[in-house]
Amino acid sequence: MEARHAVPQGQTVTDVAIIGAGPSGAAAAAWLARRGLAVRVIERSRFPRFSIGESLLPQCMVHLEACGLLEAARGGNFQVKNGAAFTWRGRDTTIDFRDKFTPGPGTTWQVERAEFDQLLIEGARRAGAEVEFGSTVEAFVPDAERPRLTLTDARGERSTLEARFVLDASGYGRVLARLTGLARPSSLASRCALFTHVEDRIDCSRHDREKILIGIHPDHSDIWYWLIPFREGRASVGVVGNRAALEAVGTSDSERLWHFIHAEPRLAELLAKAEAVRDTGRLEGYSADVERLHGPGFALLGNAGEFLDPVFSSGVTIALDSALRAAPLVERQLGGEGVAWDTEFEQPLRRGIATFREFVDAWYDGRLPRIIFNERQTPRIRSMISSILAGYAWDAANPFVAASRRRLDSLAEACAVEPDNVATSAERHP
Repeated sequence: MEARHAVPQGQTVTDVAIIGAGPSGAAAAAWLARRGLAVRVIERSRFPRFSIGESLLPQCMVHLEACGLLEAARGGNFQVKNGAAFTWRGRDTTIDFRDKFTPGPGTTWQVERAEFDQLLIEGARRAGAEVEFGSTVEAFVPDAERPRLTLTDARGERSTLEARFVLDASGYGRVLARLTGLARPSSLASRCALFTHVEDRIDCSRHDREKILIGIHPDHSDIWYWLIPFREGRASVGVVGNRAALEAVGTSDSERLWHFIHAEPRLAELLAKAEAVRDTGRLEGYSADVERLHGPGFALLGNAGEFLDPVFSSGVTIALDSALRAAPLVERQLGGEGVAWDTEFEQPLRRGIATFREFVDAWYDGRLPRIIFNERQTPRIRSMISSILAGYAWDAANPFVAASRRRLDSLAEACAVEPDNVATSAERHP
């Protein structure tokens, strides 16, 4: 560890400052603290706190184990998830994550994030990280050796925190993207989500609580729904679409949410006896991007850098992946090694994000629903798609990672023109 320089009054120092105590912040903090680095996590909220992003992907389990937080998360006894079910105009199909192309876990959890995030950050604290709740980052000075944060704590007192490296895991707050001017508009269309938690009271024997249910509006294919079962008979429900379309009905967000739920036959059936247990929430304009994911003395993790769309539950997966890519590089850099952040962090991370983006685009333009609801693909093709939806978007051996757009175009065209030729068209290119 390098010798400390004189510290001005009112300023504290640490090896690594992490903004945000969500999954990416907790994962990076746990990984770094276990290796003997002084880590301080700055979180604006008080935990536990509500968050959406409740349906994990199996790839998350790999990352949780790698940062030493898997056992901490097991303490939540969360609802097991093994895939995704889809419904549209009376047609139903499933993707089973256990039948996938890529090696690795095939199951994960559906979690209430307040408890899940609390378990992770407490695990990071036990690993040695210092966690400060109720503090806001007001300013940032990037510097290759001694970046500095200006903080205001819960009492309104200001201080300066000097670190040897800063990781921004602030999620939708996107603290450093704003303070450094790196934020840029997303190329994805702006959408709105309305959501709540319910006592679902589902008594349908055909309903599989180990799968997220994704529905598509019978008349408006760009409006879709989620139903995420939790343990003990609770669930998260939401509808996503263009803001104008969602606001065309009802006088409140609660009325709008339930109007759209009742418009989808399968969800209307399943949730006929449901009762909301929290107010309807709204999240809009959530898709975001940045010019780059790193700078002098800092890097951006998860949603603090780029967020796509909730449709395939990629948010926590990307967050954890970014944390487990960045943390070893921070350790190397603070140990005196040179690190090429662009080629070792940003480019590899963005490759997986680009795969998810192709699937999001294909969902909204209709190619992916056409593929998912056509089950004539060979098991091999189905397993490749399952791998992406399970979060293994960085597996270069999967043709749907290496050439997502071409593969999706080919398969969607085959589904639209001649279903019997789906397999041969999609597998034409080795």
